[in-house]
Amino acid sequence: MVKSALIENLTPEAVNDSMRDHRIVLVDVREPYEYAAERIHGALNFPLSSFDPAALPVAEGKSVVLQCGTGRRSATAVAACAKADVPVTAHLAGGITAWKAAGLPIVTTDPATGQTRDV
Repeated sequence: MVKSALIENLTPEAVNDSMRDHRIVLVDVREPYEYAAERIHGALNFPLSSFDPAALPVAEGKSVVLQCGTGRRSATAVAACAKADVPVTAHLAGGITAWKAAGLPIVTTDPATGQTRDV
């Protein structure tokens, strides 16, 4: 029997506040090249192409929140968690695209130098 995933859609502001208050672990399910190009500071990378819900970090007192580029892949990852009985139900609605639209900071990598910078 496949469980249906009830997805908790979090706003960029809610994710930012929760990260600032150390209440969540943010997991980016985009591919490594996407993560390297730009990412939310503090996000861990667990690509959907090799996603294993059982390998997600467990941090006492913190929830795991998933994130991708637009919210589609993170929703798929939440469904995979439900199927595997891993209690991860929340994602950043709209992904890093919504995060940037909200004016929140990201880390980018300059392709010419490989240097990272906060934007």
